[in-house]
Amino acid sequence: MSEAATMPCKLTETSSMQWLALALTPGLGPTKARRLVEFFGGIANVFSASLTELEATGLHASSAQALGTGRSLELANDEWARANAAGGVRLIALEDQLYPAQLKQIYDPPLVLYVRGSETVISQAGIAVVGTRHPTPYGSGMAERLGCDLAARGLVIFSGMARGVDTAGHRGAIAAKGKTVAVFGTGVDVPYPKENTRLMEQMLALGGAVISEFPMGTFPAPQNFPIRNRIISGISLGVLVVEAAEYSGTRITSRCALEQNREVFAVPGNVTNRNSWGPNTLIKQGAKLVATWEDIWEELPTDVRLRLAPKSSDESSQGQTASLFQESELPPHEKKIFALLKPDEAIHIDEIVERLEPDLSSSEIFAALFELELAGKVKQLPGKNFVKSF
Repeated sequence: MSEAATMPCKLTETSSMQWLALALTPGLGPTKARRLVEFFGGIANVFSASLTELEATGLHASSAQALGTGRSLELANDEWARANAAGGVRLIALEDQLYPAQLKQIYDPPLVLYVRGSETVISQAGIAVVGTRHPTPYGSGMAERLGCDLAARGLVIFSGMARGVDTAGHRGAIAAKGKTVAVFGTGVDVPYPKENTRLMEQMLALGGAVISEFPMGTFPAPQNFPIRNRIISGISLGVLVVEAAEYSGTRITSRCALEQNREVFAVPGNVTNRNSWGPNTLIKQGAKLVATWEDIWEELPTDVRLRLAPKSSDESSQGQTASLFQESELPPHEKKIFALLKPDEAIHIDEIVERLEPDLSSSEIFAALFELELAGKVKQLPGKNFVKSF
């Protein structure tokens, strides 16, 4: 490929349409497509080539036919119209100046990114927060706390908006009024899971974004999510694993991060919990153990740390301790309950009443729990179980 073809540029609509056509060509993945552009010396030359010339490159017959007959461009025109009709959706091609430089470094970057929200935030320095869809209270609390502290310092939080750890990481960034980006395994017009639609709206309202390589309307097919994981790791400076079982999508993401020469961070977990297998194994293999945001911050490139302006007033105020709140600040009834609760193990309301009944009546316990929950110091889980908030 010529030097001019590799330089960042503002693409014309025609060039962007051609990249989209390549992305929609059957049997032609990102790697083959880039080699094809390189072979012909530019994207425009691919679409001016004859069917015979295309077939001579060794393309699959269906791919050559789609390109040579103009079928790929027809598909691109239809897709372009769908994106425009959705409103607020921008298509950023591989050679566009807005395409994230970090993502372009990986082996198989998407040819086209669909973007809802900020087009610039996806190129900013950030950390991916990933983990199980079924975290413990400790896992979700750590993901939210670290997402909050890192976002408060100007880092973008990247994740997949899945249930569990992903959602907690996004929520932490939102709590810090920071930027967060969700990488979908569906079309950008298909929020998944549905219950996170409100979360997505909050992300966009704070200057975040939703991105995907999949066409508009793509439904949540299981095979799409492992494919998108390479984008989550590739667009980030590093990947933070909070909780993950032995066989999980998070394992794929961390492997992608290693292959892409990204930093891998992990929050250690209880060795008796199966969700601790992922982070604990990664730590044994050399991943950086993370307890606080500083553990990640000190591994960032110097220029990134100098460029980001810390906003210490927004970070979670717990510092090095295990709780956001000091017990000395609480009224006596609330202090007794708060001392009983744990951040990583839920306690049922009946057990709380049983253990405190000699000192507090059930009505006093209910009232104190209500005040603690209202203040965000305690979190109620399904089934009347309670934990300390991080």
